[in-house]
Amino acid sequence: MNQVSQWNNIPTVLFIGGRKMAKKIFILLLMMLLIVPTGSVMAKENTGLEVGNQAPDFELESLTGEKVTLSDYRGKAVMLNFWATWCPPCRDEMPDMQNFYDQNDVVVLAVNLTDTEIKKSNVQKFKDEFSLSFPIALDVEGSVALQYRISPIPTTYMIDPEGKITYKGYGAMTYEAMVEKLSAMEL
Repeated sequence: MNQVSQWNNIPTVLFIGGRKMAKKIFILLLMMLLIVPTGSVMAKENTGLEVGNQAPDFELESLTGEKVTLSDYRGKAVMLNFWATWCPPCRDEMPDMQNFYDQNDVVVLAVNLTDTEIKKSNVQKFKDEFSLSFPIALDVEGSVALQYRISPIPTTYMIDPEGKITYKGYGAMTYEAMVEKLSAMEL
């Protein structure tokens, strides 16, 4: 078979389903082009993740089985921390987080990325290992991590009593850094 005849077969191969199939594919591609830009515009309008914006509310189940929402803590300073038991920097900052919770008038809400855990029971073992007494919420489906666009972990938000984000940081925080970020809030 020579090169010319190979090229003559390409349209036949591409449109095996005929004109109707080609039209469906064209419409599908056109719809995708229209939807994708709309999605990115909507993402830009959802600016609740930047310093100065209202923190998006969410509802999760706590390790003790109770429902917990971010809005439950309205009127209080909140340290919102996203973490996992297998994450070395998360392990490093937990004693400082417990000390911060014990020594300051602040809510520490630790959201475990439960969908990344090997076993859910690892979260309770972790809590016991570090003697944690602050609330731990379980993001079993990863929906809140997705809502907050969590990457990497740990990721920490400091939220003032009105629900406004005053700090967003990545990586393990020291006790001193936590106190500094809390002090920077206008309480």
